[in-house]
Amino acid sequence: MKHPSGAFALLALLSIGLASGQPAPVAPTPVTSPMLQNPDPADWLMWRRTLNSWGYSPLNQITRANVGRLRMVWTRGMGPGVQEGTPLVHDGVMYMPNPSDYIQAIDAATGDLKWEYKRKEPDDLGKFIPVPSINRNIAIFGNHIIDTSSDDFLFALDEVTGKLDWETRIVDYRETPAQETAGPIIANGKIFSTRGCEYKFSPDGCIITAHDAVTGKELWRTRTIPKPGEPGDETWGGIPDAKRRHVGAWMVPSYDAELNMLYVGTSVTSPAPKFLMAGNDKQYLYHNSTLALNADTGKIVWYYQHVVDHWDFDHPFERLLVDTAVAPDASQVTWINPKIKPGERRKVVTGVPGKTGIVYTLDRQTGEFLWARPTVMQNVVSKIDGATGAVTVNPETTFTKVGETHFICPTVNGGKGFQAGAYSPLTNAMYYGLQNTCADQTALNNDSAYSFNARARIAPGTENIGTLFAISAETGKTLWRYDQRAGMMSSVATGGGLVFTGDTNGHFRAFDQQNGAVLWDINLGSPVTGYPITYSVRGKQYVAVSTGNSLVSSGLNRLAPDLKPSNASNIVVFALPEN
Repeated sequence: MKHPSGAFALLALLSIGLASGQPAPVAPTPVTSPMLQNPDPADWLMWRRTLNSWGYSPLNQITRANVGRLRMVWTRGMGPGVQEGTPLVHDGVMYMPNPSDYIQAIDAATGDLKWEYKRKEPDDLGKFIPVPSINRNIAIFGNHIIDTSSDDFLFALDEVTGKLDWETRIVDYRETPAQETAGPIIANGKIFSTRGCEYKFSPDGCIITAHDAVTGKELWRTRTIPKPGEPGDETWGGIPDAKRRHVGAWMVPSYDAELNMLYVGTSVTSPAPKFLMAGNDKQYLYHNSTLALNADTGKIVWYYQHVVDHWDFDHPFERLLVDTAVAPDASQVTWINPKIKPGERRKVVTGVPGKTGIVYTLDRQTGEFLWARPTVMQNVVSKIDGATGAVTVNPETTFTKVGETHFICPTVNGGKGFQAGAYSPLTNAMYYGLQNTCADQTALNNDSAYSFNARARIAPGTENIGTLFAISAETGKTLWRYDQRAGMMSSVATGGGLVFTGDTNGHFRAFDQQNGAVLWDINLGSPVTGYPITYSVRGKQYVAVSTGNSLVSSGLNRLAPDLKPSNASNIVVFALPEN
């Protein structure tokens, strides 16, 4: 379906403005590929601000010395549903993804609404997509706001008016439904998008796609499950293609412009216990893996499988692309490649890619394993071969029959979850909010995505669910940690030496990057489920984050009934007072 172009819409607005005597809306600066590769510090143009997924802004007006003076400057209510949104900011306008394909354009300095777009969802959508309201991220290119819809379209809105300009069907939600929860990123004129795929339907919904950023035309699509005869087919043990299910890529990828490679993480199979499939001895590629794709063709250049997953311990989370010296410290890093020359500089992909909470560092050119270490309590990975990177699963945690129960750490809510960590070049450290959770998990054979049930609890030896880790990207050492009763949510790091992090009890804090000291703390009343950002308008720095409800925050808060936050969905913005 085609719609009037943004240029025609803008001409129409100019005509209306001249006829009425009112000033017409001013078109913002078109966003280009070079701008996305090296964004203006005043803007926040994509999910983690930069294509390397750092979640870092060089803005430094708000510092360790003055952050205690931060005050709320505006707030606005949001639409109902699961709230995990990331605001974008360009030329002083905030574009906020609400649940259920509801997007608002807001004056980023005052909170005044400029326009809103509400996509009409099909009446039967809930029959095919279990949680269609999740909308974590949108993108911007030219003068368009670009998103993937809950009914499996890619669409573009005019940035000035909010009117729909074009849309392209990705899959038919009734035939091959996919959960478009991640939202796209854009690089080199291409829209890259990932998605979850539903367990009762064709594996053809388990895809990573690229589209032209101007026209929406599809350029390529890559399945995350090999077809019969393709490399990796043999790892499925002869399971028919139609029954190879649920290997989704339901978070946002990273992109390296120099290597022209896209880095994507994937999820568990359905069912999760592998004895219900072709046996516990198979790999089932490419589930729970990091995939490096050629961005022009979609071809998989290399892969690394983090764990054969029997427990829904997905690995789709952000991949941090960092150039760093590599010198893992054996006193804290459990698994190390013996071929590393300590201190050698590498282009690495690092971070906590999955729910186990294990930090993995790989060479991002080749996929070579460099080092890995656990953080919170986990008992599913027993060994990683340093020379090959091959992962050995703890046999005491795998299932061999229906009704078998094991004590498993972490849980489906992590460890790590959709909440994003951050990396700061000021400290060469990554900052991750993680959870101390375990469960008694029982294998089932039923009509569900995962075929188990789990009775979750806080990990033994603590009453604290949440932990914020600061970990050196060079050595793998824990630089500091902060433990608390409530679960930890997403983070952003800044040039002012700060890490802003929210929690499931509604607190939003500023930590000192160097030592973890809490320098500012405010209770927002509801779980801080959105991804925090910072931006600048007319030279003034702001910090923004949204609150609401998410599947993870609800699950974690059930483990701490003494915490009683509300579930109100709001976007909240802070700045230093004028004086």
